[in-house]
Amino acid sequence: MDIKNIIFDFGGVVLDIDPQLTINEFVKFGFNDFDKLMTSEFIDEIIGKFERGIITPEVFRTKLRTFLEIEITDQQLDDAWNSLLFDIPKERIEIIENAKKNYQIFLLSNSNEIHYDLFVRDLQLRFGYHEFDELFHKAYFSFDLHLLKPNPEIYEFVIYQHGLVPENTLFIDDKTENIEAAKKLGLKTYQLNKPERVRDIFKDGKLVSNLDIR
Repeated sequence: MDIKNIIFDFGGVVLDIDPQLTINEFVKFGFNDFDKLMTSEFIDEIIGKFERGIITPEVFRTKLRTFLEIEITDQQLDDAWNSLLFDIPKERIEIIENAKKNYQIFLLSNSNEIHYDLFVRDLQLRFGYHEFDELFHKAYFSFDLHLLKPNPEIYEFVIYQHGLVPENTLFIDDKTENIEAAKKLGLKTYQLNKPERVRDIFKDGKLVSNLDIR
């Protein structure tokens, strides 16, 4: 298979995440109505709009405090919200750097401003990159594009922006719904499932030959 371009997801692929850690932090401030986290109000109106850049961090904090019914400072909220993010492993930065020698590589992430500020600071302080556009050929975040995966328009934006040929472009993500949406646009896909890591699908900067690309 002639792969020339690779689009990487961020959380769950480049960076490990555990949303339960954020829930645990909110519990410490008195939150205990876990059914709320499955509602459309939380998923679409608060998280979805924040990740699409429709609401600002200030509005997000106000809405989340009210929704969770907890008294919490801005800093406490940010710290709890960011607790789901692990540090970017050095090994994965090296894998991306090596892959960049052989492919045109992109980042496409559903994310928000509060998380972005933290992991871009990690990238700067630990690895010397000013921004993700320096590590990848180009990096895209949902809050900038005002679109979320699996909306097909977010994939189309990247494809059209760079003149990518879908059958020569591999999309790597850990979520089934994002993979399925990419397939419908003709992109080649690989779903990274735990305990598998990015290191398992690359060797010397190239995709391993027996990778189950679909």
